[in-house]
Amino acid sequence: MKGGIFSEPDYVRLWIAGTISSAIRWLDALAFSVVAYQQTGSAFLVAMLMMLRLLPMGLFGAIFGALAERVQRRTILLAITAAMGLTSAALTALAWSGHLATWHLAVAAFVNGIGWLSDSTVRRLLLGEVVGADRVSAAVSFDSASSNLSRMLGPTAGGLLLAGIGVAGAFGIGAVLYIAAFAAISGMRYRNTIPPSGGPSILARIMGGIGLVRRDRRLVGVLVLTSIFNLFGWPATSMVPVLAQGRLALGTEATGLLVSMDGLGALAASLLIATLARTGAHGRIYVAGTLLYFIAEIGLAIAPEPWSAGFMVMLSGVAAASFGIMQTTLIYLTAPAEMRSRVFGVLSACIGIGPIGFLHLGLLAEAVGPPWATALSGAEGVVALIATRRWWIPLIRPLRPAADDCRDGG
Repeated sequence: MKGGIFSEPDYVRLWIAGTISSAIRWLDALAFSVVAYQQTGSAFLVAMLMMLRLLPMGLFGAIFGALAERVQRRTILLAITAAMGLTSAALTALAWSGHLATWHLAVAAFVNGIGWLSDSTVRRLLLGEVVGADRVSAAVSFDSASSNLSRMLGPTAGGLLLAGIGVAGAFGIGAVLYIAAFAAISGMRYRNTIPPSGGPSILARIMGGIGLVRRDRRLVGVLVLTSIFNLFGWPATSMVPVLAQGRLALGTEATGLLVSMDGLGALAASLLIATLARTGAHGRIYVAGTLLYFIAEIGLAIAPEPWSAGFMVMLSGVAAASFGIMQTTLIYLTAPAEMRSRVFGVLSACIGIGPIGFLHLGLLAEAVGPPWATALSGAEGVVALIATRRWWIPLIRPLRPAADDCRDGG
């Protein structure tokens, strides 16, 4: 009988690296938003910085997924983690010297987006490979729990760091933490099997992944909900610091605390899913999480004071965790083992339409103000869910997993 997922050393290494990267991601998201809003006063530019984090998903997601089949996935993670560390070091130097500008943050946001892409297409695929398909739901849930803990602590710590040691110190801590993440990945023993040269081209692999998705109604449903969520739901995260500093008139520390409530809700949901979720409920949790997020988004927009706003942000965290965990789990269990990397690439491409959502929300915020823009975006999400019901309804039915993988490598 297999032991727990934390008995797998490579899972622990991937878990550590993911937790560190997530903490830095959310610390940076707060720092970028606060600095950009202070420098420009523009909610639109704040939304655009978040948009740039998702842009690599749309540009390179499908390519990344196909390429990940032909190289060592561990090598990809090492290279990108190193690049992320260098980016944080550069931001530290710019902030320390007083030369940090909004366009520097824009470039860094795009680089960070490539790191986010590698997390969704490579690291999470490796999580399933090192523990096996029968434990993938628990593996992703506990990984999500730790990531959401860092998502909770990252903004809170970020607010304190920004107030205490400034933006340079916050970025400097991120650069140091990336060294620890690099060391964790370096110790991995697992190696995925690389197909012999001369196989299908990258384009053929991408088309194969798209073809598989089109033939499987469950995969279609996952990707339809992913697209809707990233058009009308996820962009609202960029408005939380704006609403906190603008409508609610909160300071830096309180803004960080409000943003961190998202992580608190997500942590609680992740732990519950890890211990209680059954395979037959995966699709229903996924659909419910999507709808709940839009409801919380509307609630945040009309919240009259910090306590009610904090509750809505926490509720959005519960919804986002339910959505994110089941998204990865459904793809892993539905797609055949030999096609998973490609399907994760197609998934990333759907996530990558998020920049359209951020542009849409940013323009709305400029036209009618952040609160109304956030409420309208959530309402549009609900309407889109109702309109696309025929495509995601198969997810509510029990899932029959694809054939288990052979766990390539040593």
